[in-house]
Amino acid sequence: MNEKQIIEQCLKNDRTAQKVLYQTYAPKMYAVCMRYSGKRLEADDILQEAFIKVFKYLPTFRFQGSFEGWIRKIVVNTALDHIKRYVEPMEEIDDNVSDTFIIDADEVISGLTMQELIALIQELPEGKRLIFNLYVFEGYSHKEIAEMLGISVMTSKGQFSKAKKMLQEKLLNIKTKVL
Repeated sequence: MNEKQIIEQCLKNDRTAQKVLYQTYAPKMYAVCMRYSGKRLEADDILQEAFIKVFKYLPTFRFQGSFEGWIRKIVVNTALDHIKRYVEPMEEIDDNVSDTFIIDADEVISGLTMQELIALIQELPEGKRLIFNLYVFEGYSHKEIAEMLGISVMTSKGQFSKAKKMLQEKLLNIKTKVL
């Protein structure tokens, strides 16, 4: 069965097709959940809640654009909802922020696996990790992030800047350990 046939069968409540859909997309989406939560049990909850929404809203998918992208958007929004419910509000930042890296991390990053890099990102505090993920991985602008999270654009930029600085420090520590 191709993707369209699987979706059509899912719309008819075919349990086998639903299982195939889940098994096809859950591993990639779990990685997204882990980037946002940093904790396996929390990521499990987000994934489960997201796939409940996927099946609930499946009739609204119009076969325009990527189905995986459609699912990913649901997963990201579910993660955001989860974080809004359980995470403390982010501190407001009004000062000027810099978007430049302090060190050239390319050399250090090239020596890391994707899993090691994701693990470093997961060590960030939740608010900073959230904004870092939304900006870097999902491609949202600081204005869009601010609107989604109910914060100022400067807070989004400031949290992103602090997240980058923390990652730079972690990468610098790795570099000095290697040398």
